[in-house]
Amino acid sequence: MREPAPAAENGSPEEPSSTATEHPHPAVTDPVGLMLDVLDLDSSAARTTEDIFTGSSHPMPTGRIFGGQVLAQAIIAADRTTDDDRVPHSMHGYFLRPGDSSTGLTLSVDRIHDGRSFSTRRTQAYQHGVPIFSMISSFEREDPGLEHQSPAPEGVLSPEEALERVGASRLHPLSRRLISESPIEVVHAEGAIYEQVPGPHVPQQNVWFRTRRTIGDNPALHRAVLAYMSDLTIQESVLRAHGVAWAQPGLKVASLDHAMWWHRRARVDEWLLYAQESPSARGGRGLATGRIFTRDGDLVATVAQEIMVRVPDASDAAPAGEA
Repeated sequence: MREPAPAAENGSPEEPSSTATEHPHPAVTDPVGLMLDVLDLDSSAARTTEDIFTGSSHPMPTGRIFGGQVLAQAIIAADRTTDDDRVPHSMHGYFLRPGDSSTGLTLSVDRIHDGRSFSTRRTQAYQHGVPIFSMISSFEREDPGLEHQSPAPEGVLSPEEALERVGASRLHPLSRRLISESPIEVVHAEGAIYEQVPGPHVPQQNVWFRTRRTIGDNPALHRAVLAYMSDLTIQESVLRAHGVAWAQPGLKVASLDHAMWWHRRARVDEWLLYAQESPSARGGRGLATGRIFTRDGDLVATVAQEIMVRVPDASDAAPAGEA
């Protein structure tokens, strides 16, 4: 999946591409408004045994749908089939095929189970009659209970300090125009890895992000946009560990699956810290995890994603820990 910020293609490992032809599109004057329009699904009059919704896509330079968009649309569709007192706490999804950003999507929601405290939904996104994404999500009625959390990482530059010391992120070499028109503002605390990998080659990085303007007070929308944002940059902890920049010729990256757990409410139009780490890479696959914190240190969500990554000559990539 190609992102408004660095991303991989969504789809099966047989069909990855980081060098797809760019498709020109008119300039976007309000990228946040465009994102909100894309996430505003239509209910279909068609009914089977499932609830049916339809939606559109961001125009993308590569012609491939941004995976975070489908994540957010899928959770919105599922959320609309649950009671108002239930909120999503987890989702597990698989990217099955590359999506076509030039055409619409159909999303079907299967109401698998409704219990006293939890509801379970299966959501599938279709294009051209075949599924491109499949997700299981769980919703709960929030009740009081035990509570603890991991602390936020220490010593990370604030977004203001990072902008002053590292500077604003340059345009991503694989989605140049859309970076400047992304609805999400992204600041790498250790510097972006678009053209080269600055600093030590370690499997960790910290990224600040927020929407470029306020989006209102609807908690369901903030949760969905957080899912959208969770797909931004998380693959980079795998690449940074080996000194591989996005601009490396012939690099192929494809997201395979994505999991997310919502822990606490947060506003996505305020700065959030995305602390990312890759615990393992082997056999052409890399696992990346991330924890999302507020500026006050509240743990908002945890994310995990496995990617397929192919470097033309793996010997050219430095081993983890070497600069």
